Amino acid sequence: MHHIVAPNDERALRPVGRAAAVLAPRKGTTLRNDPCGRIDEPPAARPSPRRPLLSPAADAIGSALDLPLTGSQFTHALTPAFADAASVYLLERWRRGENAGVAPDPPRIEAHRLALRVGADAREDWEKLLPVGEVIVFPRGTPYARAMSSGQAQLLDAVDPHTSARLAASGNGDARMDELLRTASFLVVPLRLRDVTIGFVACTRGPDREPFTATETAAVEALAARTSVALDNARRYEHERRTTLAIRGSLPSGALQLFEGCRIGHGSLPAGPDTVIGGDWFDVLRRPDGRVSLIVGDAMGHGPESAVAMLQLRTAVRAFAGFDIPAVDLVRRLDALACDTPGASFATCVYAEWSPGERTCTVVSAGHPPPLLRGPDGRTVPVPLTEPGLPLGLGTGHYEATVFAVPEPALLVLYSDGLVESRDADIDHQIARLADALDTALAEPGTDLPALCEQLLTAPSGTGGADDRTLLLAELTPAEN
Repeated sequence: MHHIVAPNDERALRPVGRAAAVLAPRKGTTLRNDPCGRIDEPPAARPSPRRPLLSPAADAIGSALDLPLTGSQFTHALTPAFADAASVYLLERWRRGENAGVAPDPPRIEAHRLALRVGADAREDWEKLLPVGEVIVFPRGTPYARAMSSGQAQLLDAVDPHTSARLAASGNGDARMDELLRTASFLVVPLRLRDVTIGFVACTRGPDREPFTATETAAVEALAARTSVALDNARRYEHERRTTLAIRGSLPSGALQLFEGCRIGHGSLPAGPDTVIGGDWFDVLRRPDGRVSLIVGDAMGHGPESAVAMLQLRTAVRAFAGFDIPAVDLVRRLDALACDTPGASFATCVYAEWSPGERTCTVVSAGHPPPLLRGPDGRTVPVPLTEPGLPLGLGTGHYEATVFAVPEPALLVLYSDGLVESRDADIDHQIARLADALDTALAEPGTDLPALCEQLLTAPSGTGGADDRTLLLAELTPAEN
């Protein structure tokens, strides 16, 4: 919910807690950051600040790594049992992952409305009046700005005329806004995370209910502290997920690519959650004279380091290929680059260059499992490499090309070790198993490349699923003489 208090509000401030013992209570704005209740509340009678007054829905807060859902869970814990209306705002800079520090007396604060609940109404009922996702500018002197800059809860006896005028104007004559503005008690509690204020929650009660008490404020503060941790976890998760999707989106899109003399199908299957970035990568490049380059690589491990190494190696292959250098020289340069790239040492790759005009395929491997080739006889076998090569980043620079003729249409298969490596089986046996699985799948009539990729990636492999799976299929069609 959105309330703006007049910046020049000169109503008296009323401390709550120990200071109330020496200052007579007055009507007006209340500032507090003291866990003690009012002096007329005996300590033994004060309920626990955890959530004795709040809805059992508070137990669900943090159950999902989702910012809007976490905010909605917070408002559901407060409304309608504790408050008539509640809203959650996040500092916009913090939500975007920027520096979230708030100056002691900022001229304004930009906050993102994350969640809203009025009574038992659904959010959609208020979407046009107070849309979730809207960024609101709160000027200096409003209770929101004071809560954010001071880190202290703000308790007011009523919404001031300035706020009422603004909300009434935004309501466009909607009678529900008039009901919302009949507020007898207004509470703003900052959301704090490791001494940084990241947002606030605002609660209101109508004239038919008792005003918020200091004990109730303490209960909301305790719940706000737990919610802040849940919001931070959700924000981190969403950031990692966006990063992961952006990196995966940089790989070739679509399940099928067409080139002269070559049809490409590809796919990948992450081993972990969708926020964990693996080191698998692949690429398909158009080369001069109708040639096509294909590469599958794997930077060791998972996480940001592997992702950065993967992106740098993939970018380097594209740059080197642009110089149209021989396949062996390309892999040698990639090896030299990997020596100076954190996380790229012991990365593996297999690079293939198909020339439909010459009817030849050139393969260079850097410690990677050998490609598979399915010829006219309908059998899939590993390509016998002249030299398997060592992984990238060791600085040996010793790589040799394997060149073989493809006089008739054939299927070339490049894959990552996640499809064949297993602690419980010999890798040669696993490669043979993958070849048999491909032959079995192609025995079914009408199997196209995208369907074949999907079937091989998701089929039980005996590898335990501990590593990402990447597959690149190329139907090679030699040019006619």
